[in-house]
Amino acid sequence: MLISLVERLRAAGCVFAEEEADLLVGAARDDGHLSQMLARRVAGEPLEIVVGWAGFCGLRMEVGEGVFVPRRRSEFLASEAAALTPRSGAVVVDLCCGVGALGAAVADRVGGGVELHAADIDPVALAYARRNVAPYGGRVHEGDLYAALPEALRGRVDVLVVNAPYVPTGELGLLPAEARDHEPLVSLDGGADGLDIHRRVAAQAAHWLAPGGHLLIETGEHQHPVTAAALTAAGLMTRTVTSQELYATVVIGAAAP
Repeated sequence: MLISLVERLRAAGCVFAEEEADLLVGAARDDGHLSQMLARRVAGEPLEIVVGWAGFCGLRMEVGEGVFVPRRRSEFLASEAAALTPRSGAVVVDLCCGVGALGAAVADRVGGGVELHAADIDPVALAYARRNVAPYGGRVHEGDLYAALPEALRGRVDVLVVNAPYVPTGELGLLPAEARDHEPLVSLDGGADGLDIHRRVAAQAAHWLAPGGHLLIETGEHQHPVTAAALTAAGLMTRTVTSQELYATVVIGAAAP
């Protein structure tokens, strides 16, 4: 049976067919369910959506149809955010949270005592975010960027972590089919130059950050000067960090103490 699975996955172009077959078998309730999942994967659905979870920072994040799948690249953003999070009583906000992977990963790394909030405009993603942040006492809010957040958070956020869309509209067609065909456009399309939402996030960040708080945004390798300029224009002390291993770029802005 496993050999047959591997052969069908390999024929469909799955590079890591053996590993994918193991994951499908592990997620299957019975043979019928396994056949259904195999058919979905062969048809091009992302493996994570088919099996119902994505690995992220050593955790299992629940995902499903119609959501953005957390990328391994974003583990660098989570790591940088966790390093800047105070170890006692920190307020952490995962804005544009999707399924809440970043917020959950930061809270998990920092340990107890984090007041975690996750916000997104997409109710489908938030249904998964509620489950993913629940082990950390996370609260989930629906709405457009800061409008989703409780007013009581204004001026109290120690770490604001953001993985907003940053793909330019004209480049959406260049994305892999798994993303282009199965993930929501709102989680991919960043506008003409990809950075529309970055500018909106930066513009209001200083009003929400605590003194000395940090905003961290994942951005593109060639886009980071524009993202950084938006944070600087908003009054934040700005620096850029990169991970060659994960091909990841993060812009960090610090509020005045």
